[in-house]
Amino acid sequence: MASSNPTATLPTARPNLAVRVRRWFDSAAAEEVDASREDRIDWLRAAPFVALHVACVCVIWVGVSPIALIVAGVLYAVRMFALTGFYHRYFSHRTFQVSRTVQFVFAVIGASCVQRGPLWWAAHHRHHHRVTDTPDDPHSPKIHGFLWSHIGWFLTPRNFRTDLSRVPDLAKFPELRWLDRYDTLVPVLLAAALFGLGVLLQRVAPGLHTSGAQMLVWGFVVSTIVLFHATVTINSLAHRFGSRRYDTKDDSRNNLWLALLTFGEGWHNNHHFFPGSSRQGFRWWEVDLTWYGLKAMSALGLVRGLKPVPAWVLQRARS
Repeated sequence: MASSNPTATLPTARPNLAVRVRRWFDSAAAEEVDASREDRIDWLRAAPFVALHVACVCVIWVGVSPIALIVAGVLYAVRMFALTGFYHRYFSHRTFQVSRTVQFVFAVIGASCVQRGPLWWAAHHRHHHRVTDTPDDPHSPKIHGFLWSHIGWFLTPRNFRTDLSRVPDLAKFPELRWLDRYDTLVPVLLAAALFGLGVLLQRVAPGLHTSGAQMLVWGFVVSTIVLFHATVTINSLAHRFGSRRYDTKDDSRNNLWLALLTFGEGWHNNHHFFPGSSRQGFRWWEVDLTWYGLKAMSALGLVRGLKPVPAWVLQRARS
């Protein structure tokens, strides 16, 4: 996925099959886009994503075990925290500081979520905040409908690309650019590791009743798909259902259930009113698991400079 200026003139020739398949693994592969198809789903490019959904039916054949469910749950929690705490609150909004090592570690964990690289994620999210719920917002349910905001928008040629002009502060790190370019490498390695773990446990601890295929399906496939759909509810449902404490120019809403599912991201109206805080649950009773995790990391010296909610923001609230 080459970085590009979205206003640049695009060639009309369509890329050959080999180049299009190569982009599954190298997002910087040479790109020639038919301008008339910029906002239509590229089904060939989206094929691995579709296949991941279809693979969930394999639970019928691989069965289930407590250890497989535990691994799936742990990977959901760890990766959700990486998305909410780092892809969102750190890379997109820079609401705290970390060392370069911690930055890369959580960029890798975030990449394992199969939600692209950190530069792509941050670039699109920053753009979303500038144009929320306007025709330029690629995932506004108000403008484009629920399904497009939930699962369609990022499968188009226009939104496959990473606009590095939106993330100059991040693009200066070569390791992040590399990770963004080869964003599929980390999920592939995670899937292989889980299969290997299942094979090992089957041999050394047969009483756990797991296998390589079972660990792959539950630990990677099911966990990843649940993680994805939980994450994108903030694009779709959090702009439709919930309460509005602040009068923002968009349709963002606070939703307790989505906050629980996404470790605090469901306090979306709070966030859109003041995105500069490390905390999205502004009230003590607004559960924000990501905030608690960041506070723990701060106590350990792994993160610093967590930005609080200013007093004037709380004073502007309706209740």
